[in-house]
Amino acid sequence: MGARRCQTLRVICMDMWAAYANLVKEHAPQAQILFDRFHIVKHLHEAVEEVRRSEMRRLSQKQKVPFKRSRWLLLKNPWNLSNDQKQRLSTLVQWNLPIVRAYYLKEAFQLFWLLSAAQEGRRPLEKWMRSAMRSQLEPFKKFIGMLRGHLDGILSWTKHRVSNGAVEGMNNKIKSISHRAFGFRTAENFIAAIYQCCARLLLPGHLATIIKFNRSSFRTLRAGIHQQGVWKLERLSAEGRE
Repeated sequence: MGARRCQTLRVICMDMWAAYANLVKEHAPQAQILFDRFHIVKHLHEAVEEVRRSEMRRLSQKQKVPFKRSRWLLLKNPWNLSNDQKQRLSTLVQWNLPIVRAYYLKEAFQLFWLLSAAQEGRRPLEKWMRSAMRSQLEPFKKFIGMLRGHLDGILSWTKHRVSNGAVEGMNNKIKSISHRAFGFRTAENFIAAIYQCCARLLLPGHLATIIKFNRSSFRTLRAGIHQQGVWKLERLSAEGRE
């Protein structure tokens, strides 16, 4: 970006890799670091899933039955559940098991994203961390350790509602374009496919020329093959008449 542009940055949203934070402190010390909501929730879901897996290993076959195929049931937002899933979830939460405690902790943490002031956000978050520590769930203890090490960057959410969700979504779409095509022969072809598939972006001039040329060449080739097939059929019918 250069030194001049770095000085204009006010908020930088990132994941919790220490190298990113060090770069910001070195090149844009005036910018507020905000740790991305997507990555925090990802760590939270991993804690819930780790609890679920450990409990599934511990439970007997009979006790496992209600919790089979419950992974996405526990990780989904309640408003995204179908009626059947809501009914099944209401049955699961009646059990006093670590899996259920992990689910309630996950849902309680999500209330943090609704807070609007740093001081207002710190107190509920500290209270939630104390509750999670008392739950005696080891994966949540690790999650709390991660939160405490990045607390200022997490609390920045209450002032700056910035997320990398759109960028992450486009990145996943670009990956799917590459997988769907089983790779591309050149970088230009890959870039052209990205421009066409991502929000119907307009192609740069040189890429548009390449695509236009490829399409016209394909039409010419197809017409030639068709004409050659017609000529062969005419020849065969003439030979049959003879």
